[in-house]
Amino acid sequence: METALCTLSALALTQGDGEGFRALSPQVAMGMILARRKAELAAAQQKLEESRVAATRLIAECSDLIPAVDDPEFERLHDAREIQQRLAALASETVQEIMTFAPGGAHSAEDLAASREPNAALLGRGVRVRTVYVESGLKHQPTLDHIGWLHAQGAEVRTAAGLPIRMIVFDRRLAVLPVRMSDARAGAIVTRGEGFVAAGVALFEAVWATASPLAAGPGADASGLAAQEAEVLRLLANGFTDEAVGKRLGVSSRTARRITADLMERLGAASRFAAGVRAVQQGWLPAE
Repeated sequence: METALCTLSALALTQGDGEGFRALSPQVAMGMILARRKAELAAAQQKLEESRVAATRLIAECSDLIPAVDDPEFERLHDAREIQQRLAALASETVQEIMTFAPGGAHSAEDLAASREPNAALLGRGVRVRTVYVESGLKHQPTLDHIGWLHAQGAEVRTAAGLPIRMIVFDRRLAVLPVRMSDARAGAIVTRGEGFVAAGVALFEAVWATASPLAAGPGADASGLAAQEAEVLRLLANGFTDEAVGKRLGVSSRTARRITADLMERLGAASRFAAGVRAVQQGWLPAE
């Protein structure tokens, strides 16, 4: 009996009054449970965001600080052809899972078609394939067709308003990252460093958890903001320029400026700073 009362009390379904326990009304009990759950979810979201920020910073350092001497944990790839060949070799060795961030830069229909055979081979071996695309990529018909093909073959595909970096993680044991964050064609590195790979996995899982499943498609939140617009506001609030916003979302600087101007007009803000303040006041952005 005591154990049962303790359990009911922990669930906020009973309350002690000095003389014993009394049952709470369903409305009060449900309100308390929901409030507690909301607080737990907010705390979990905060930890998720902290993990995402920390992982992004660590991966950026990995990309920008290429070792000047030979290091068994790093392998330098110098051009697009070398990158393509190395990725094909790594994919052939993968036995469990591939995680990919695919931001911006729509590939040609020919390149996408050429990638189908190796992808089909991976999925045929039972390898789990998870990819996050930026939503702007859905406007490119060959990319949209390819995403649909991947989904139909059993790959898991989600979309996000923006992605922090181009990245592929193989079997959670090595990661391929661009040498320069701003130009994936400048070369890449393959890292086996345990810390860097763990950061890449943490970053992928954090983005994956909040990305939109393909079937759901990009939609608006409770404020009426599309996911891309919400991401623009978040980036502006963190001091990103239009050019940086465009690169993160996979759109042109002109498109980023247009989205920014539209958001400022809707918020009635004369400056980016004022837009950030009003976005928080109206619940479009969480208060820091």
